[in-house]
Amino acid sequence: MADTLELELVSPESLLLTQSVEMVVVPGAEGDFGVLPGHAPMISNIRPGTLAIFEGGSVAQRFFIAGGFAEITEQRCTILAEGAVLMDDIDRAALEQELRDLREDVSAAGDDADKSAATESLEIAEAKLQALDAPAYSGTH
Repeated sequence: MADTLELELVSPESLLLTQSVEMVVVPGAEGDFGVLPGHAPMISNIRPGTLAIFEGGSVAQRFFIAGGFAEITEQRCTILAEGAVLMDDIDRAALEQELRDLREDVSAAGDDADKSAATESLEIAEAKLQALDAPAYSGTH
């Protein structure tokens, strides 16, 4: 069995990351799950949360994933993310302003469709703030 697996992180805008990793922890819809080389093939929905990439026995990188799908094979983990950002690149002040704006959007929504879209965006922003405040698998970074 190989010591690493290939990780691909893809957003609608671009291929964000392709690299060999020791392990990755994915925020699955049913809970976090770890992927090591030789993992059983599977497909899973992803909830908004932290994608943790392990190298050398500790977390090397963390991304906030806004949702999407994970496709796992024995040699590869492909994350098709609705949105993704490196945790180190999140600006807390901008996020807190976004939360205030989204709460206003939910309150001011004129119909169910607008309210539903604003509520979904608010839930993702709240998950991002939670990821900043309580970093899962924080490691050395």
